[in-house]
Amino acid sequence: MGRVILERGRELAELTVAVREAAAGEGSVALVSGEAGIGKSVLVQSVRSVLPAGGRLLIGYCDDLGTRRTLGPIRDLLGSVGPRLTEALTEGRDRNQLLDALRAELNWARRPTVLVVEDVHWADEATLDALRYLVRRVAGMPVVLLLTYRDDEIDRTHPLRDLLGLVSRAERVRRLPLAPLSPDAVRQLSAASSLDPREVYEVTSGNPFFVVEVVAAGDATHPPPTVVDAVLARIRSVPPVTQDALEQIAVVPSALDRWLVDRIVPDGVAALATAERHGLLTVTPGRVAFRHELIRRAIADSLPASRRIVLNQRVLAALTGRGGNLSAIVHHAASAGDAAAIARYAPRAAEEAAAAGAHREAAAHLRLALDHRTAFPPEEQADLFDGYAVECYTIGESALAVDAQTTAVALRRELGDARRLGASLRWLSRIEWLCGHRQAAEQAGADAIEVLEGAGDDRLLAMAYSNQSQLHVLAERNALAIEWGERAAQLARGLGDAATISHALNNVGLARWDIGDPRGRPVLEEGLRVALDAGEVEHALRAYVNLIWNLLGDLRFVDAERFVTEAMALADFAEHRMFLTYLTVENSMLHEATGRWDEAIRSARAATDASLSARSPAYVVLARIGTRRDEPGAAELVARAWETAEVLQELQRVGPAAAVRAEAHWLHGGDPGAVDALENTYAEACRLNAGKLRSELAFWMTRFGRTIQDEPPDHPYALQATGQWREAAQEWADAGCPYEHAAALADSSDPADLLTALAELDNLGAEPLAKRVRGRLRELGVARIPRGPVEGTRRNPAGLTDRQLQVLRLLGEGLTNAGIAERLVVSVRTVDAHVAAVLLKLGLHSRRDVTARATELGVLPARSR
Repeated sequence: MGRVILERGRELAELTVAVREAAAGEGSVALVSGEAGIGKSVLVQSVRSVLPAGGRLLIGYCDDLGTRRTLGPIRDLLGSVGPRLTEALTEGRDRNQLLDALRAELNWARRPTVLVVEDVHWADEATLDALRYLVRRVAGMPVVLLLTYRDDEIDRTHPLRDLLGLVSRAERVRRLPLAPLSPDAVRQLSAASSLDPREVYEVTSGNPFFVVEVVAAGDATHPPPTVVDAVLARIRSVPPVTQDALEQIAVVPSALDRWLVDRIVPDGVAALATAERHGLLTVTPGRVAFRHELIRRAIADSLPASRRIVLNQRVLAALTGRGGNLSAIVHHAASAGDAAAIARYAPRAAEEAAAAGAHREAAAHLRLALDHRTAFPPEEQADLFDGYAVECYTIGESALAVDAQTTAVALRRELGDARRLGASLRWLSRIEWLCGHRQAAEQAGADAIEVLEGAGDDRLLAMAYSNQSQLHVLAERNALAIEWGERAAQLARGLGDAATISHALNNVGLARWDIGDPRGRPVLEEGLRVALDAGEVEHALRAYVNLIWNLLGDLRFVDAERFVTEAMALADFAEHRMFLTYLTVENSMLHEATGRWDEAIRSARAATDASLSARSPAYVVLARIGTRRDEPGAAELVARAWETAEVLQELQRVGPAAAVRAEAHWLHGGDPGAVDALENTYAEACRLNAGKLRSELAFWMTRFGRTIQDEPPDHPYALQATGQWREAAQEWADAGCPYEHAAALADSSDPADLLTALAELDNLGAEPLAKRVRGRLRELGVARIPRGPVEGTRRNPAGLTDRQLQVLRLLGEGLTNAGIAERLVVSVRTVDAHVAAVLLKLGLHSRRDVTARATELGVLPARSR
């Protein structure tokens, strides 16, 4: 492969610059991507040639295990790093200590380090967590963080996507996608053979691994899928003892430490010399690896099942005899069909993975243990189902969670342990609610209290009381929520139980906030502080979610955005996918309200296959924007929003869905049942005295000429419902809601107000309401009506985001950055960044050119028609 690097000159030059920057203390991230066999590892090895004196190249590997090695590539650094990191890795320190040790190891002034993590698409969650930690800090460290991955194995749901998104925001990023070899390079590689280079290129498509293997095999008559056959043909040409050694190490889906090779291969490394000479293996003093993963898979997949079982048993014996990595032990135990080993090690591997934040791996280990649950006594089976349910809940697999928790409850009933039954019932209540099964959640919650009140465990009983409070507040039964929550908090305070104290304060604060009690927000924020101080991540995230939800309802978008940023960082760090998804939905609600509709759509779409509780508001966001823009499929989104909300049977879900259904019918027609749904939901909101929702629904009632009750004027929608559109418009403007501001002004009979509304609506691409406003202007005899953006520029002209479009329009109106910041209710620094991005995307060098360009794009209305 030596000559292959000749076509990687640009990539190597980029890495050379990165190493020099690192030597000066300016770290960066380099992403080397491409299909299997494209030459990523070759490029990594070439970095050695550009390291300065004192520089280090550290390489860790992610492995294709059935359940990933927890922190595998970090553990691979043992023997190459200092005592602090070595101690943190070998003694199983907690995650924060390990991350601190890793940072200290890499932060050596004037000694640049290139830290390579190979095949990061196979990384476990704990490794991804560590990489996120480094990515956020690498800019000020003497480090090049070089990640290789197969881009053709990364779909939109792959866990690596989150890390790549974070990398994209890093200060210095180099993306180095590796392209296939050119025909000229293939010609060079084929020169010493009798093969036709053109045929080799056609068969291999320039994949370096395929090219080398085809040339070495002397067979270019088959397309790339048959390269595996060529590899196996070469293996059959080596002595039987070498074939046996290759088959043995092929069942290990990773590079092998030297000790493991010596333990499972007769004659150890010496037996691999022939394979190394044939180019099948890479051998170093400390490790042995197949030169390419496809070679290993070709060998492993060719083995008869009986042979594969025996070979995995040998690896398993070696690993257990030395106390090896638990994930690897479980993988080989499963491959060997050793139920006893699975029963012994899988629960421990799950515990280790969960402690490291690798919750997907923890769930996989527990699932494997449950597949062999007959090896466990009934009580341990119940523990496994409990643990599996919680891990599935954490990673957002709510359907699996409820099935597992239901089974755990059934086992607990048979066992007769009231304490554990009560705890399992409380979790079942929580998970049933998440799945949208309110009646089942209510029943399980009530059963938990009944069981625990006689069980003699006040800690569990307090949480069951708080769970009951939570169910009440989610159903708008605020008085009962406060009663049960205060009972839970009092009991928990006597026990010093921070988790339950936080949980209960969450419920009480939320209920008080909903009824307009000024103590609500302080109580909720106290619950957040209690959870953060105690390290109770789940309860802290729930407090964040509730704070943000109510701040959005109160139109306090600056506060909401601050909490969203904090909460998403915590959920990301803790790998709590369920809450991260919910926070993503709340972020979409924030973007939708403040006119950043493209960002809102991207965030909401990410939750359309999540649990019902997250899916419902996501559909409302998508339906509302689709309706206001008259996008294809908007009617279907409105229907989904309504259907999902009806399943959940909560006013906080049904109310917004009824409102968006009414709005869609008002703008487009075609849904005669929308008004009945609106009237019924409004009546329920009045019965429950749900202030903010009641005001919004009242407004839509007046749009259809329906009678409403007296509405207190404490919300812009309530002002609009009572005809005070100008006051409402001012409040919407103060809050930073451009569409609602324009919609309120659209009720005016003053052409100046209507023209202001029209400009705002055109900026948002809100064509249906803009069309109505133009009709009003014509009725008023206005002759010079802006024609609005033409099709093709209405949606994201020049690749600008919604927020950048707003900034562009305001620039075109002549506002300063400070004026724009005031109008959009953001910081001047944020506007500075948006202005710079707008000028860059439009190719403008000065603000003086903005008006003409904005008009050309249709962002600013033409002068007249």
